Amino acid sequence: MHHILIVEDEPIIRSALRRLLERNQYLVQEAGSVQEAQEQHDISSFDLIISDLRLPGAPGTEMIKLADPRPVLIMTSYASLRSAVDSMRLGAIDYIAKPFDHDEMLQTVARIIADHQQSNHTAEPDTDDGHSDAEQVNIDNSDIGIIGSSAAMQALYSKIRKVAPTDSNVLIQGESGTGKELVARALHNLSNRAKAPMISVNCAAIPETLIESELFGHEKGAFTGAVSARTGLVEAAHGGTLFLDEIGELPLEAQARLLRVLQEGEIRRVGSVHSQKVDVRLVAATHRDLKGLSQTGGFREDLYYRLHVIALKLPALRDRESDVLEIADILLERQRLRLGKEPMSFTEHARQALQKYTWPGNVRELENSLERAVILCEGNQVTTELMGIDVDLAVQTTVTPTPPAPAAVIIAPAVEPEPEVEAAASELSLEDYFQHFVLEHQDQMTETDLARKLGISRKCLWERRQRFGIPRRKGPSTS
Repeated sequence: MHHILIVEDEPIIRSALRRLLERNQYLVQEAGSVQEAQEQHDISSFDLIISDLRLPGAPGTEMIKLADPRPVLIMTSYASLRSAVDSMRLGAIDYIAKPFDHDEMLQTVARIIADHQQSNHTAEPDTDDGHSDAEQVNIDNSDIGIIGSSAAMQALYSKIRKVAPTDSNVLIQGESGTGKELVARALHNLSNRAKAPMISVNCAAIPETLIESELFGHEKGAFTGAVSARTGLVEAAHGGTLFLDEIGELPLEAQARLLRVLQEGEIRRVGSVHSQKVDVRLVAATHRDLKGLSQTGGFREDLYYRLHVIALKLPALRDRESDVLEIADILLERQRLRLGKEPMSFTEHARQALQKYTWPGNVRELENSLERAVILCEGNQVTTELMGIDVDLAVQTTVTPTPPAPAAVIIAPAVEPEPEVEAAASELSLEDYFQHFVLEHQDQMTETDLARKLGISRKCLWERRQRFGIPRRKGPSTS
């Protein structure tokens, strides 16, 4: 059982995070300050330290030196995001913004611990076990961090290992939910930049009016509200990897600035007359046809060719042969452990449906479907009905060229639903409910509030808007 220390001065946040981690099989201790952590705990005994950035007395970044070489995850409010990025330069393994999504926190914790264990294993002297390095690579794909052993994925792993040690720009292409960010992280972890930060930016989740300031930073007084200078995310990635997810959503003005970064290796903050050099490796991802967009003026053609130095194509889940069952078994076990349920297995009918269904939402849809099944399951058998898969649809989509979209999987929010929302949900399918709720409330609620009410992340909300063709309204919903 992994041992985690939480350093947080807010008792409510500290206790809530402790309960979340303990429900997911972690052993947790806590402290209210850096001094308390030093005095009451043996810091060397922990597998991970989760620390707030702003603490009474010494800042949370002090835990980085005290815990070395153990990983430290920094928590910060959105307003302090630049400071959190700076903390990564001091050695923090990653940062997460408050209020954090529970799933995001659990995934981040699991990834950090797994990566740290893998790093320690790699650093150990090789033992003479009769296998060459090449043989071990063929046997173990854990360095990639992606589930799947089909021929298509083995070919992808081979390309990742060849590309990772270079500084070439990489464009990752694939449908939504195929795991493009996992590929980007594998490229970073296997590169010579692995000890430097990897800064991930979802271009679709940042309002268009803020994207240039977020990416390139700004000087004090550059615009109304710029009360101090701020470091941009490109600058924060100096020496490491900049991952731009959904780069097809980047405005043309920001594309021009990004092109300068790639051509000249320099940036200029918004409101500044001076440029500064940056050393970043760019990894971009998209589910859109950038070449087609460039031909119609929706994406800069010169930027497209700068990005398209090396292209990695992720296969859709429906094209990954037996990977579906392998992934399903692992995700089912992960979900039931996270939710504290007894061991579960699929019925034979469910296993057949898993293979027949085309999974338009790919691995993310499969993961959401299994989370729903584990939550609703009252025994130890996961059925087709619990996963929300229509068997007739699963059979039909194997022969129909354009299958209908599946029902969206909406996980219920932690707060009690309002009476009218509860009534609507009882009369609508999950897909209809999502569309109905967004259309009815988007004029009065921000994107963050909509996502929180639906129990999903902002990125997931954006992806479902894309899937169902629901554009974001101007006004409160864009904030």
